[in-house]
Amino acid sequence: MIRVVLVDDQSLFRAGIRMLVASQPDLEVVGEAGDGQEALEVVRASRPDVVLMDIRMPVMDGLTATAEILSRPAPPRIVMLTTFDLDEAAARAIRQGASGFLLKDADPEFLLAAIRTVHAGSSVIAASATRTLFEHFAKAPKPVPARFSDLTDREKEIFALAARGLSNAEIAGREYLSEATVKTHISRILTKLALRDRVQLVVFAFEHGLA
Repeated sequence: MIRVVLVDDQSLFRAGIRMLVASQPDLEVVGEAGDGQEALEVVRASRPDVVLMDIRMPVMDGLTATAEILSRPAPPRIVMLTTFDLDEAAARAIRQGASGFLLKDADPEFLLAAIRTVHAGSSVIAASATRTLFEHFAKAPKPVPARFSDLTDREKEIFALAARGLSNAEIAGREYLSEATVKTHISRILTKLALRDRVQLVVFAFEHGLA
């Protein structure tokens, strides 16, 4: 079972998501919170796999709560919930290590798929906001960190393709490599650049003018 915690200050919204999640045989809601401060305690007590975190809440906002939760050992995956196509706070949360963000009016099947996707180790971003989000990161490129030079030439090639959004299968076909080899390269790239996942890789590329 994938253990889910819901964090949102609107109880009616939480109730709807709870019913949706509970309808799935592989998902269960193990906790709820109405603000970020409460979320810290609920996550500590329930040890979820995935947290759906609203951004704007009283007492403590979702961004602050996300940063705190992700600073703990073995944190859950966190998906931010927002009502805007591009939310500056959602962009900041991704920089901090959140696994993506969804619009609150997302299709129910997409939300369920997103929970399973982040639990499997990938990331999700509201489709309508993806291009705008990355263009946002690219507005004022930062200097390329020294650690980028630690990548081998081959890893830099794989990095560039991944930064363009190509999947492991697409990179493998383009570079005449096995998917397992590409996966190994991606893993090494993420480790060397201290990035959590492919979404952070793409953000890193846009932020530093590498995409």
